[in-house]
Amino acid sequence: MPPVPLSERLRLKLVEQVRGVFNDVDGGEAPVPVSDEALFAKDTSIRMVHADIVAMMVGGIRGLLLQMLHPHALQGVLDHSNFRSDMHGRLRRTARFIAVTTFGHRDDAKAAIERVNRIHAAVGGALPDGSSYSASNPRVLAWVHVAEATSFLAAYLRHVRPDMPGSEQDEYYRQFAVVARALGADPVPLDRREADTIFRDLRTDLTATPAAREVADLVLRQRPQGAPPAVQAMLGAEAVALLPPFARSMLGLERPGLAALPARAATWGMGKTLRWAFRQS
Repeated sequence: MPPVPLSERLRLKLVEQVRGVFNDVDGGEAPVPVSDEALFAKDTSIRMVHADIVAMMVGGIRGLLLQMLHPHALQGVLDHSNFRSDMHGRLRRTARFIAVTTFGHRDDAKAAIERVNRIHAAVGGALPDGSSYSASNPRVLAWVHVAEATSFLAAYLRHVRPDMPGSEQDEYYRQFAVVARALGADPVPLDRREADTIFRDLRTDLTATPAAREVADLVLRQRPQGAPPAVQAMLGAEAVALLPPFARSMLGLERPGLAALPARAATWGMGKTLRWAFRQS
């Protein structure tokens, strides 16, 4: 057999490293296989957005920062999660859920949604003021969803496809709504206009707390295994830059200034490199 070209060896090595970040390779976990019988058809908006690794990482950080401003979502994490000791594990589980529900066989997607619903049913407790919270609260789930959806799309528009037609953006919300509704979220946006409206409405539920700022600091300082520290700092800076001003203020974060321009350029370059490595057009 002819020798494998250097460029191909480098490409395969990069793919292996990235898959190691998102999958527990040592535990025998393999990447989610792409199915022709997924919930969503090939080349549709949700599959294009969720296929871009860098945009999803930036959007994922932004979404998590927004979610922690909701006192119910925050308390659920504080009471029922080992995020402090296993932030990387949380990242992997979230990424795998999105991969399964977007690209996996529809039966696997439905099973993953049912599993999350069972977990949510057991998550509840009391807030610091003594009132109760539940992870199955439709309005809380709505905030978790809209924070994710707006963040993933914002990062995709910024780093991958700023000219994405409005009709395709609306299609993204309609498709992602399938998963959100199956998880019990309500209200759920079906287009950009509804996303803006629901976001503004649910914003009234948010609270700035020291605990939210602590979680934000942990999220921005996390160092996933296999990822160079500079990469996480770069992605975190981009996520903070994409946050609405009110959210940065509530979390005690400053908008990156001119110093963020190199991070944005590096993020763009990394995204282009990974799209080449994974042979994404």
